[in-house]
Amino acid sequence: MLQVEMSSEVRTVFGKGPMRQLRMQEITPGVVYASGLEPVPLQFATAQLFKDLLFIGGRNAVIALDIAGDSKGKRHVLVQEIQKDPVSDELLHVDFVEVDLEKRAKFTVPLKFRGTPKGVDLGGDLQIHRTEVQLLGRPLDIPDLIEADITALEQGGKGFTYGDLVVPAGVEMLNKATAICAQVV
Repeated sequence: MLQVEMSSEVRTVFGKGPMRQLRMQEITPGVVYASGLEPVPLQFATAQLFKDLLFIGGRNAVIALDIAGDSKGKRHVLVQEIQKDPVSDELLHVDFVEVDLEKRAKFTVPLKFRGTPKGVDLGGDLQIHRTEVQLLGRPLDIPDLIEADITALEQGGKGFTYGDLVVPAGVEMLNKATAICAQVV
């Protein structure tokens, strides 16, 4: 899984007016949620936060969040929600959720199909039915994506199923093994 480092500060102002003033100063508000603990309000330099979120680009990423002014110090978090202005696409707010690197959690990982199936060379059409897989494992054991070689698929065959995927050691697939991901018709 992708690992990124970010830095922020504890936010001390709250409310609609102060949030607008922060955004005018190129500061984006955010929050870190942790189970059983009070949420920690944060503020980020907007330009750096935008670059970091663009680098992550919707992938699963464990972020080592260094919070200045927080007694706990560095926290390992995942992006939970990004709020943007619908017109200007400006960052409004970011929510993070703290994760324990030793506990197993559920993640959605994209599938990438590699190769041209034999059945397509013989005139068939490739149909992709699934583009992601649900995995259960420790955050750092989860891959960024799972590649699947589909060159052996033939027309009218059983297709490529979740059971044909190779997942890393220590990671469990939650999808039904018989579900078809791709086939040539």
